[in-house]
Amino acid sequence: MSFSQIKQLVIGRSLPTSAHAEERLTKAAALAVLSSDALSSVAYATQEALLVLMVAGTKPDVLGWSQPIAIAIIALLGIVILSYRQTVRAYPKGGGSYIVARSNLGLYPGLIAGGSLMIDYILTVAVSVSAGIENLTSAVPTLRPYTVELCLVFILLLMVANLRGVKESGKLFMIPTYAFIVSILIMIGIGLFNQLTGHVIPAPPPAEPFHKVTESLSIFLVLRAFAAGCTALTGVEAISDGVLVFKAPEWVNARKTLMYLGIILGVMFLGITYLAHLYQVIPSEKETVLSILGRQILGTGPFYYFVLLFATPAILLLAANTSYADFPRLCYFLARDGFLPRQLALLGDRLVYSNGILLLSSCAALLIIVFRGNTTAIIPLYAVGVFTSFTLSQAGMVRHWQAIRCAGWRLSALMNGVGAIATAVVLVVVIWTKFALGAWIVVVAIPLLVYLFLSIRRHYKFVADRLSIQELAPRSYIQRPKGEAVTHPAIVVVGQLHRGTVEALDYARSIADEVVAIHVDIGSTDREKLQKRWQELESDIALVILDSQYRSVVSPIVDFIEEYENQHPGVLSTVIIPAFVTKKWWENLLHNQTTLFLKTALRTKQSRIVTTVRYYL
Repeated sequence: MSFSQIKQLVIGRSLPTSAHAEERLTKAAALAVLSSDALSSVAYATQEALLVLMVAGTKPDVLGWSQPIAIAIIALLGIVILSYRQTVRAYPKGGGSYIVARSNLGLYPGLIAGGSLMIDYILTVAVSVSAGIENLTSAVPTLRPYTVELCLVFILLLMVANLRGVKESGKLFMIPTYAFIVSILIMIGIGLFNQLTGHVIPAPPPAEPFHKVTESLSIFLVLRAFAAGCTALTGVEAISDGVLVFKAPEWVNARKTLMYLGIILGVMFLGITYLAHLYQVIPSEKETVLSILGRQILGTGPFYYFVLLFATPAILLLAANTSYADFPRLCYFLARDGFLPRQLALLGDRLVYSNGILLLSSCAALLIIVFRGNTTAIIPLYAVGVFTSFTLSQAGMVRHWQAIRCAGWRLSALMNGVGAIATAVVLVVVIWTKFALGAWIVVVAIPLLVYLFLSIRRHYKFVADRLSIQELAPRSYIQRPKGEAVTHPAIVVVGQLHRGTVEALDYARSIADEVVAIHVDIGSTDREKLQKRWQELESDIALVILDSQYRSVVSPIVDFIEEYENQHPGVLSTVIIPAFVTKKWWENLLHNQTTLFLKTALRTKQSRIVTTVRYYL
């Protein structure tokens, strides 16, 4: 079985570009795809806050601080939801933090927002998968030694599911997402009913304390617990980033879905935190808060195992899908603007940004291996990136409203201003309380990412300047008379019309008695501009533009060459491929490897010569 057959079996047949609209999602499916990260956080956000408070003891007056902390987080959630509803209205084609910050605050704030979100999305996958496996091993302790292996297997499954396309992943993830929502709401309902009927049985304390008492209760400790609980807000921005995955009217459906998310998340998080205090749940090293709470409320019957063995691990694992939905799209925007390798801007066979999905999977897998799948070890790195992007996005929206001054702009600016101030305060708290615990890694990584973005942009600008034909004057050629028969034709592959292409065409004229140039349009070619410049520089050579409805460059070229050679039987033809050579080998990684793939495909036939004309930068 060939590689292409295996690929088709795993991710499905290629979809034409015209099917893009059919891949859009309903509000119900989009809630599952884009909100699973935020919704799943109720499985560990309360626990992370309690773990911080436990260093001051496990008495109710200490752990009881989890309730005012939860109320503060819910208030912050409301502010963020209302703020992002403003963003969706202002940017109906998708208003991610990178786009909003760059267009309103400038280049550097935009790149900081983009880098912050990239880090946060990678951490989301690592945290979600490790937390899901942690809940699974809480119910089945015999699986604990295989934590890392199980995490990597689920990352692989998520990667494959997302490579199959947005619509496919939406169908796949709806059942687990709604199973989790319903089961958690039922558990909260039963817990509150038990309180009303006086049947609350406090959870027994763990045999061995998870943490020793090392600190006294202080404002700093409460702020640390608040920062840990703020992981409940991660993923809220995903709907604003992914407006275009909704069915029409996109922005209207996105705003509604964002409100649904806020209500559901608020009810679940507040309910879990309240019940954890009511049932006096103390986190254990061997069992999660949700597992302990579920056992006290539901017993150890089938529903308990449904919640802990299916619904919770599934939503936590699928929470990573929020990153898979938005990380590739963020990479597309950055790559489109020249700050990331251009390969990340290409649509794959199933109308998703496949290279972004592969990059995300690789980075998350590396984090899992380094931190051994330990959720608590990864959590301190979490939330810095997302609150950085929150703050920059909302500050950018304030500038946006000030610039356009439409009807009601003052109220909109006030709402986004409150959001910017609130998230900025939380960002300071998160960095202050988590810096020594690992947040410093993210604080250092964001500037390094911005430096990488700028270095990539400088390289692309250098290449563009070296290849530019703006200064080339129009050229004219005397048409050579054609002989009775073509003896040595040449086919020149034209990706873009630049200096390297011009030299390849000049070489073709010197060796061939008939030259034809071919260009593949994958949906991004400005045909009028290309044809106009072609007539100015290469008017004596016919330019054939090939359509590629499946966005493949190689296949249309191979098909054209075979058809051309069938029209010229018994003639040795030359296929000329222009290629530029970078100064450093690693710079070549920033460019598509189309030349390599094309040469490999053309080697299958021996009656032709394949020549690469190199242009040295």
